[in-house]
Amino acid sequence: MRSRPRDAQSEAAPNRAAGRPCANASVSSNLPFVTTYAVGDRVDAWTALGDRSRREIFERLTERPQSVTELADTLPISRPAVSQHLRVLKTADLVRSRPEGTRRIYEVNHEGLRALRAELDGFWSKSLARFKELAEQEVDQRTEESP
Repeated sequence: MRSRPRDAQSEAAPNRAAGRPCANASVSSNLPFVTTYAVGDRVDAWTALGDRSRREIFERLTERPQSVTELADTLPISRPAVSQHLRVLKTADLVRSRPEGTRRIYEVNHEGLRALRAELDGFWSKSLARFKELAEQEVDQRTEESP
């Protein structure tokens, strides 16, 4: 009987369940799927920050500028994944980079953050205006109902 090639995915599942390394499985079948965007596409800041890893990267960059290696050393994701997330944050204008020797240093783009803040302030202003409107309507209704 001739043995047929086994699917790496089906072979990996029992090993993962048993806590054993997946010797015959490809590396990519063991990595979580990361949604990325084409570099030319415009990504809005809310979408970019919707991913937990990107939020964590962004939060760390608010503390101080860092390289991909510095970020990857403190996160549970690989350097290539950090680079992909930084590319999305950069496309959303939340992060910018500058060369420093052979590496790039990433930092928060304050203009992008300012735009995000302005949008959030707009939401807040509309919500407060609506709350004021409803409160005034309630007061008017109580006044009309009072003898």
